[in-house]
Amino acid sequence: MLPIHEFMGSEKMKFGTKAIHAGLEPDEATGAIMTPIYQTSTYAQDGVGGHKGYEYSRSKNPTRSALENNIAALENGTHGACFGSGLAAIDCVLKMLNPGDEVISTNDLYGGTYRIFKTIFEKYGIKFHFVGMENADNIEDYINENTKLIWVETPTNPMMNIIDIKACAKIAKRHKILLAVDNTFATPYLQKPLDLGADIVMHSVTKYLGGHSDLVMGALVCKDDQLGKEIHRIQNSSGAITTPMDSFLALRGIKTLHLRMQRHCENGEIIANFLKSHPKVDKVYWPGFENSPGHEVAKSQMEGFGGMISFSLVGDKLEEAHEVLKKLKIFTLAESLGGVESLAGHPVTMTHASIPKEEREKTGVVDSLIRLSAGIEDVDDLINDLKQALK
Repeated sequence: MLPIHEFMGSEKMKFGTKAIHAGLEPDEATGAIMTPIYQTSTYAQDGVGGHKGYEYSRSKNPTRSALENNIAALENGTHGACFGSGLAAIDCVLKMLNPGDEVISTNDLYGGTYRIFKTIFEKYGIKFHFVGMENADNIEDYINENTKLIWVETPTNPMMNIIDIKACAKIAKRHKILLAVDNTFATPYLQKPLDLGADIVMHSVTKYLGGHSDLVMGALVCKDDQLGKEIHRIQNSSGAITTPMDSFLALRGIKTLHLRMQRHCENGEIIANFLKSHPKVDKVYWPGFENSPGHEVAKSQMEGFGGMISFSLVGDKLEEAHEVLKKLKIFTLAESLGGVESLAGHPVTMTHASIPKEEREKTGVVDSLIRLSAGIEDVDDLINDLKQALK
């Protein structure tokens, strides 16, 4: 059988075909359709240096390699690397920097990202600036000779702000600065940052790519050969790799990514519109609304508006938010997002608790803010659940 990458170059495949086939071939030894779980630490060699491309599984493992190639193809990149968590992937990017370097980050971002910036790498002499990037020109005010990285989330977590990746890329290229984009909320199904000019794409594979809340993993993708070599050097040297079993689970999850994302988007739109009309809801944050500040940019760089929605309650009382979350039956109160099941979270006490209150409130993360991850259940049941919880 002619290998699929020879029959059809991955750059010509439609997304659904890529998700199922890109970077993958039937197992040479048995013909198995599914990539085997190579649960091994080491590999036999014919002689000194006479290996078959694999020496030790920290450096390279066939199951992980298949996943890395698959994710790279989905992002239209050429180099992929998978890690033990999303934060391990971020850690790899920051290890490219040196003491005295500076990073410009969006001011609305995942609490774990903020924590690793401020409590781990800041003490090693790296300086971080947190900037509202809804207007990309704001970045220019913070650029100096020490600036080495611009870190972008879009849509942002949890306020769903949209950042213009093309505009950020123009600024980064002009100043010869790396641009990294956390694409976790959008996934490559909705948004491809490398095509828009980014240098590195980061994913918490734990979320939509895995899609079944059964693994923890991170990934980086790039196009530049030198950058790819450096990412793999740090991955191997630091050893924060993902496992063969989790790689297998992620490959399985990605095969239905396009189908799941369609349903996440459909359910997200219906839920966002329901919340917008509810008398107990104050503000709803979802980029699909025509009056949303980032709507036009989202339309230009995304194929849909996603399944993540945040909303605050009238009166902004912490106790009322807790009561709503307690009453939910189908939405599960839990950390994380992007699984087939619907989840609800309270950023102030969960995902963003590590960000100081005054910094949270500057970006709109108030006490009553609730973040929803719309799953793929029947949307009527999800709406009824929200109705009874908001009574």
